[in-house]
Amino acid sequence: MFKSGAFVADHLGELRDEQIQPNGVDLTLGTVFEQTTAGRISRDGKTIGEREELDPENEAYALSTGGYIVRYAERIHIPEGHIGFLYPRSSLLRNSCMLDTAVWDAGYEGRGEGLLEVHHEIELEPGARIAQLVLADADHVGEYDGSYQQENL
Repeated sequence: MFKSGAFVADHLGELRDEQIQPNGVDLTLGTVFEQTTAGRISRDGKTIGEREELDPENEAYALSTGGYIVRYAERIHIPEGHIGFLYPRSSLLRNSCMLDTAVWDAGYEGRGEGLLEVHHEIELEPGARIAQLVLADADHVGEYDGSYQQENL
């Protein structure tokens, strides 16, 4: 069963009232990066490619077509007994953009990241709502303790 937006909000840091939705919480844009070197994912581990942090121009990121790494502004904590799913806000989709995300396991804590696919130029202001986090009940053994635990904190 999915939890209410109020429940999700109780597991995040400071939020604006408009971020709390009936079935989840809107996450906002923190920082935008462009990957500059190749990464590698092997059977024995991973190497994340180097990144360059982009600077907003005129108080907004002016993004041309391509792929970007976005970091969410909010500190996330997925409580025990739950799993987190992140979905793009429809305003991104309506502007020819897609946000690719992954599952957040119980126990994850950090400022997560996603892949923003831009198919038509767009301007995004820091603090703009770009995704919605929902939590669902989930059985699990143990909690997340991987290499992304406490990321970007």
